[in-house]
Parts: sequence; C-alpha cells; structure tokens
Amino acid sequence: MAKRDDHPTPAPAAPFNNPFAGLAAKAAVAPAPAAPAGAADPSAAPAAPAARPARPPPARAVVRMERAGRRGKTVTVVEKLGLPPRRLDEWLGELKRALGCGGALEGDAIVLQGDLRDRAAKLLEARGVKKVTVA
Repeated sequence: MAKRDDHPTPAPAAPFNNPFAGLAAKAAVAPAPAAPAGAADPSAAPAAPAARPARPPPARAVVRMERAGRRGKTVTVVEKLGLPPRRLDEWLGELKRALGCGGALEGDAIVLQGDLRDRAAKLLEARGVKKVTVA
C-alpha cells in the first residue's frame, strides 16, 4: 500500500526535548564573582588573556631517501629540524596526515614510509622552513 499524502504533518516549531533550554534563564541570574579587596574598578572589562607568540618554524631541514637496514623498504628521512621532542611529534603527525603515509620518530629524525622527498620538501617549505635540502 502506498502512503497517503492527504494529511501532511506539520513540522514541529521547536525541538522535542532541548536539555539546555533552562540554562539560559539560570545563567542570567547567576551572581557575579566578588572582587578581591583592593581591586580596580569592578565595572572595567577584564583584561584579555595574552596571546601566545607564534613559534618560529625551523630554519632548515634535510630530506633524504634511505633503504639501508630496512629490508629493502624505501623511507624518507627528515632531519636537522632542531625541534624539541613534543613539537617533533606534532610535526610527524601533521606530515603523516598531509602525505597520507605512515611514519615514526627515530631520535631527532622523522621517518616517513615511501619515497616522498619532493612532496615532503614542498610541504616543509609551505610550513615555513626557510632552507630545505633534498638529498
């Protein structure tokens, strides 16, 4: 049997259950935090948090292909970035996502699976590395 279109159902005016509907009224009546003694004018706007300075990108990078000691598998090694371990791990993740490959950290070097020298060099330049050497 086919569905009858004689009586279209009207769309609801609001969502069926909005769990946050009551929060707007409660937020409006919340008391303001008390100012500590000796504080400046309470009507003055609070100071905006200081913006974190942008970290400068590395000055140089060396991108090379390697097969030795890897059972014939080709890898691309990115070295000489001079980044701390945490930022090196961030760069590894971003390079892996952008290049669509696997990779790992080996000491201070980023190792990417496959021969990605040209693509990796272009990506590093786009990220702000001033001198990229492809070997």
